[in-house]
Amino acid sequence: MRLSQILPPLTTPFLITALLVELTPGPNMTYLALVSASNGRRAGLATVAGIAIGLATIGLIAALGVAEIIQASAIVYEMLRWSGVIFLLYLAWEGWISGTDVVASAPTEHGRYFTRGLITNLLNPKAGVFYISVLPTFIDPTVSATRQAMILTAVYVTVATLIHLVIVLLAGSLEPVLNDPGRERLARRFFSLLLAAVALWFAWTTAR
Repeated sequence: MRLSQILPPLTTPFLITALLVELTPGPNMTYLALVSASNGRRAGLATVAGIAIGLATIGLIAALGVAEIIQASAIVYEMLRWSGVIFLLYLAWEGWISGTDVVASAPTEHGRYFTRGLITNLLNPKAGVFYISVLPTFIDPTVSATRQAMILTAVYVTVATLIHLVIVLLAGSLEPVLNDPGRERLARRFFSLLLAAVALWFAWTTAR
């Protein structure tokens, strides 16, 4: 069976759209830079894994129609939106006051970074909106919609994960430079302020 027979007809245009969406600075990109520069690549990779699972989970929820219910309920949407904003601000505050040594990122902490990457995306209504408003425009009505949605979700998660890995590698390369406590604190607080700004931008752009 050819690959063209497996993938939905509009996979290529969707791939380009997903790439453009993920290259736009947002919460995931900023938080990954903060974690990787401050705590190293392993912490960043754990966060990437959590983000990927979160994006895949939302895609599955959207494919089953649950996301449309959330989108239709103003109360649920607002609760989800503000929970996401508050969580991002909490992460920014923790990054600001943290004094973690970048060369001593304990393996036991990686599960925490995975969980935070997961929660950040589960509380992101923009991801759900993307899956129920943008993704369906790339579905061919003559083919199984659920099957196409699942495949396109996998494509999107793959694109996002690859971009996130690049961010982790680039930001993680700063770790040797940040061995000095003063430089580490300055970089961590810069990324924390950036994350707080993204949280406020997120609150503004997701408002109805």
